[in-house]
Amino acid sequence: MSTFWNCRIGRVEGVVGEAKTVGNIARADDEELERLRRKKLEKLLQASRKEGGEKLKERIVIPAEDGNGLNARLSEHFGRAPYFIVIELNEDGSISNVQAVSNESEHFGGTGRPPDRLLQFKPNAVITYEMGPRALSIFQEARVAVLKANADTVKEVAEAYRQDRLEELTEGCHHARHP
Repeated sequence: MSTFWNCRIGRVEGVVGEAKTVGNIARADDEELERLRRKKLEKLLQASRKEGGEKLKERIVIPAEDGNGLNARLSEHFGRAPYFIVIELNEDGSISNVQAVSNESEHFGGTGRPPDRLLQFKPNAVITYEMGPRALSIFQEARVAVLKANADTVKEVAEAYRQDRLEELTEGCHHARHP
């Protein structure tokens, strides 16, 4: 084989090698970003679990279409949910209390905003499909984790939370119509 072709083959092999390296770096970057995202979420959850150095029961809030406790179906949008299911978890992660709270906010002819009312329950996390940017900001400022729901019922979402299978909700939905 001529020197010309050896040089060409060498260049192609070099380019292929560089492409593999770039692909490996991209995968490594994705893995690192996922690791950092998980670490940030875990720190947020840990911070919300501690008050005065003492471990408290965890509370999660899930917007629902009805007040049927763990069997309730999730509401499509946080602020427009007719009910919020407040779940208390023991230190071992078992469910100790379930309470359905009706949404009596400005969205339903009442007063106040849903986040303000729900913060009275001192939740560690709110789990929802979508949330407006204002509500998301209020929870983030209060150091309450906002997680993206991945199931249809409160029971399924609570189980996903207990198994750490939920991702952080980082952006408010754009169709929220707030003044």
